Amino acid sequence: MDVEVIRTVHFVAETADWIAGRIVSAQENGGIFRLSLCGGSTPKPVYAALAQRDEIDWERVLLTFGDERCVAPEDERSNFRMAREALLDPVGMTFANVMRIPGEMDPAEAAARCELHLQKLARLAGEPIFVHDLILLGMGDDGHTASLFPGTEALEEKERWVVANFIPKFDAYRITFTYPLIAAAKEVAFLVNGKAKQKVVEKVLAGNSAFPASRIEAGKGYWLIGE
Repeated sequence: MDVEVIRTVHFVAETADWIAGRIVSAQENGGIFRLSLCGGSTPKPVYAALAQRDEIDWERVLLTFGDERCVAPEDERSNFRMAREALLDPVGMTFANVMRIPGEMDPAEAAARCELHLQKLARLAGEPIFVHDLILLGMGDDGHTASLFPGTEALEEKERWVVANFIPKFDAYRITFTYPLIAAAKEVAFLVNGKAKQKVVEKVLAGNSAFPASRIEAGKGYWLIGE
């Protein structure tokens, strides 16, 4: 994967500019932009900044989520809740355009339902696999991304697009996109802010396969790094 690293001291503003530019460019050609959101604390202020961008037509944005905790949508740990508070509600997002992962369901059933929805959309578009325009990804201190954690079964998934992945360190399941679905994206962008993860970032960029983030493939990869 071709990778570009963008380092900035104005992480939130410049990351929001970067994402907005891609959405607006696609919409100028009459398209619907397929954007996958990531969870965690890093993207929340970025989403809030995106909500202030008047040039984005949110009715022509299809939103998905790269992973979700097995909690109800109103739970404070929910990725959906965070995105709803920071972005979806402020822009008046049409929820028909938001593909929420139902974390309150049985994990395997929730993953299957999410994948089935993606399959239907892919068939309508004549695609063998659903293609995101942009997938936003975070990265943990252990090099995990989405809910692809070191040593977990989902790392070896070759066929399914969305799976329930048991995370031993949390003694809990999470629902996550898999490598095949992420690899189909036109672009992926890792959002990493602050110094705490810089050493892991360098190891991932060097291709250390011990870190799940190192195994991400897509049409084009970006790292937006706040310093």
